[in-house]
Amino acid sequence: MGSKAKKKAVTKTLKKASAQFSASKDATADFLTGKSKHFGFIEFESPEVARVVEECMHNYLMYEHLLQVQLVPPERVHPKLWKGVNRSYQPLDWVQIERKRHDKERTLEQQKKLVAGIMKRDQKRRKRIEAAGFEYECPEIVGCVQAAPKKIRFDEE
Repeated sequence: MGSKAKKKAVTKTLKKASAQFSASKDATADFLTGKSKHFGFIEFESPEVARVVEECMHNYLMYEHLLQVQLVPPERVHPKLWKGVNRSYQPLDWVQIERKRHDKERTLEQQKKLVAGIMKRDQKRRKRIEAAGFEYECPEIVGCVQAAPKKIRFDEE
């Protein structure tokens, strides 16, 4: 079983186990990354049920690991513990983010800096090829210093 599948199985198993004991809230995954925190909190409606769960589930063997269960008194619970517990993980669309970054309109100074960086890397590459003893004529890079407009506007006459 892969690590992702194992983490999902552990989360599902913990949720099923807590549902048997009528848990009101549980937090087992980080809602920003969607990855397991490797620890979790489960809130029960009554302290008696919580004690029974602690006795039953402490040192329970789950997927080659011993489950450690401890009661946390209400005064030690942080007020922001349950923040975002009902929020599901939404992965970032990195393709869209990079597309926006790549396609953004640049000023003339930004375009000059971009072309200068490309030309500098090209010169380094040429020197490394020459230092290696190869006789190779690299094609010239034609850099446009003037930023090309991303949107073409036609004047109405």
